[in-house]
Amino acid sequence: MGIGGSIFLIALGAIFAFAVEADLGWLNLSVVGWVLMLAGVAGLLATLYFWNSRRRTVVAAPVREERVVADRVVPVQDDQVMREYREVRRPGHPV
Repeated sequence: MGIGGSIFLIALGAIFAFAVEADLGWLNLSVVGWVLMLAGVAGLLATLYFWNSRRRTVVAAPVREERVVADRVVPVQDDQVMREYREVRRPGHPV
């Protein structure tokens, strides 16, 4: 039914129970109003219960990345810039 439909039934039931003063003889509008309000409250509680059971906390495990780290090292020796390229690999992995 949903929250909107439940609130609509509660409001319609309150109008029939408290605001309408019609006498239909075979139908008591006050009782119809109370029944509609109870149906709206029951629908609202059922909707909230199902919404609450649907919300679950998901915990994700951290992702381990296997990657090659490449660092460029630029050492200076005797006023000359030496270019060096170095790869660091995890042990146990093929080249």
